[in-house]
Amino acid sequence: MKKFYIGALFLCTVLGISAQEVVWQKDIKSSTQDFLSQVTTTIDQQYLITGSSIQSNKQQTTESKQNNGYDFHLVKLNQQGNEVWEKYFSGQNHDYLSATVTTQDGGFLLAGTSYSGKGLDKKEDSKGGSDIWLIRINEFGDELWQKTLGSSSDEEARSVIQTIDLGFFVAGNVQNSSKGYGSKDVLITKLDKSGKELSQLILGGKGLDEVEKMIPTKDGGALLGIYSRSSEVRVSGSEKDSGMRDADSVSNVQNSNPVSRNSKQTENFGEGDYWIVKLDKNGKVEWEKNFGGKGDDHIRTLALTSTGFIIGGESRSERSGNKTVGIEEGTDLWLISLNDRGDEQWQKSYNFKNRDILMSMSVLHSADDKSSKGILLGGYTQAEGRIQTDDETFWMLYLDHNGNEQWRKHVKGESRKKEERLSDLKLNRDGSIVLAGTSAEELGKENWKIIKLGDKQVDQLIEKYDIKIYPNPVSDYAYVEIGFDFKDADILLYDMSGRQLQSIKTKNRVTKINTQALVQGAYLVTIKTDTNKMANAKLIKK
Repeated sequence: MKKFYIGALFLCTVLGISAQEVVWQKDIKSSTQDFLSQVTTTIDQQYLITGSSIQSNKQQTTESKQNNGYDFHLVKLNQQGNEVWEKYFSGQNHDYLSATVTTQDGGFLLAGTSYSGKGLDKKEDSKGGSDIWLIRINEFGDELWQKTLGSSSDEEARSVIQTIDLGFFVAGNVQNSSKGYGSKDVLITKLDKSGKELSQLILGGKGLDEVEKMIPTKDGGALLGIYSRSSEVRVSGSEKDSGMRDADSVSNVQNSNPVSRNSKQTENFGEGDYWIVKLDKNGKVEWEKNFGGKGDDHIRTLALTSTGFIIGGESRSERSGNKTVGIEEGTDLWLISLNDRGDEQWQKSYNFKNRDILMSMSVLHSADDKSSKGILLGGYTQAEGRIQTDDETFWMLYLDHNGNEQWRKHVKGESRKKEERLSDLKLNRDGSIVLAGTSAEELGKENWKIIKLGDKQVDQLIEKYDIKIYPNPVSDYAYVEIGFDFKDADILLYDMSGRQLQSIKTKNRVTKINTQALVQGAYLVTIKTDTNKMANAKLIKK
C-alpha cells in the first residue's frame, strides 16, 4: 500500500491563519493499522471515506465475519460531518480498497485488490494470485453486484471511473503477465452498468509501467496517467501496415471478449516519464504521449480543462528530453497543459525548496463551464536532510489558466501526533476543502481524521449562483443545490399551471428530490429560506 508520510501534519486542529477555519472535524477511531485511500464526494455533497481495516472483535457482529485479514472499510458522512453509515466487505484473506467512484444514481463502485477466494462477502473464486474485486453499492451501502477480474498473474486495482454511457472503466496493473510486455503492465477493463465485461486492454513497454490516475473525458472515453520506466516495444513493418500492435488480441478464458494489447510506441527520455494514453469510448487507444527529462519524473494526477487536460506530478529532471523547465531544489512540481489531441500548450514548474509531493489538482471553471478560470494544487513538502519552518506541512498553490502562479500558502497544525499521513483532499463546489488522512501516537494504531476546511481566499475563486439543478433534464432523481447561506429552507416543486406538487424542508446545501412520478415536461423549482431569500429554476422531466 503506497502511503505519503508527513511528520508534522495539520490533521488534528487547523489554525485560523490565512482566513481559514475548521468547519468540522470527524475522528474515526481504530486500534489497528488502518489505511485510508480516498474521500469521495457524492452528488449531494456528502462524503464517502474509504480504505482498508482489520476489524476488531467488537466490530465483527457474526462469527461468519471472523477473518484475520484487511477488509474494505467504508464510512459515509453527511454534509455536517456526522456519520450516516459504516460498512465492511470481507473476504477470507487480505482485501485492500484502492479506488471509489460516485455513480450517477447516487451510489458507488468500489475497486480493490483481493487476495481472497470465494467466501464471506466475496462471491466469486480467485482467478489466481491477487485479483481486482469490484463491488457496486447503492447510496445506503447495500450491494447491487460484484465482480472479480483477474488471471493467473497478480492484478491490482488503481482507479475507476463512470462514463457518459453509465458504464465503467477500471484501471489497474498486472505483473509478469504472459499477455504483457514487461515486469508490470497496465490493465484496463470496460464494463457496462450491470458489471458485464465488454473489453480488456493491456498497455506496456519493455520495463515497468504503473497507472497512477484515470479520468473520464467529455467524449465518453478515458485519459490515463501512467508512470513509465519502459522503452518502446518495436513492431514489425507488416504489423504496422496492418495497424496491429504485437499480438493484437488474445483470447480471454473468462469471457468471449478478446484481450487487446497495445505496446508502448514512445521512447522514455529518462529514468521515469509521464506516459499519457487517451482511450475512446470503446476502450481503444486514440493517442499516446511521453513527457520527461533525463531524471525521474513521476506523474500523480490529471484534470480536465475547457480545452483539454492538465497533467501534474513531481520532477527530478533538469532541462532535457522534452522538459523545457529546470528544477530549483530537491523535487519540483511539473505541470503540462495539453489540448484534446494531446499537443502541448505549456509547461511550468513550481518549488517549495524540498521534496514536493502533489496530492490533488482541481480546475476551477466558469459558471457556464465553457472556460477554465484557474488551477488549485494541493500537496505537502517532505523534508530531505535539513528541516525549515514550512517543511512537512500541507500547502496550496493557485495558478491562472496559463499556469502562472497567483498565490501560495502553507496550512499548519497544532496538537500533532507522532505519525501523520495525508491520503486525499477534495475541493468542494462551495470553495471548502475536505482533507482525509490518518493520525497516530504510534504505528499500528492509526485513526482516520477528516476535516472540512473553509478558506476565504479559495471561496473568492468560486463563481456564485442562487440555485442549480442536476442532472437537468432528469429521469428519476434530481439534486437541488442552494448557492447562498441559510439554516433552513423549503424546496417547492410546481407544474406550469402553478399547482404545488412537492414541498421538502432541508438544512442541506444539496438535496435529492424524486421526480419518478412526474410526467414529461417542464416544472418550476422554488427555494425559500429562513433568511427571506428566494430563487427559482426550471426543471425538465425527460
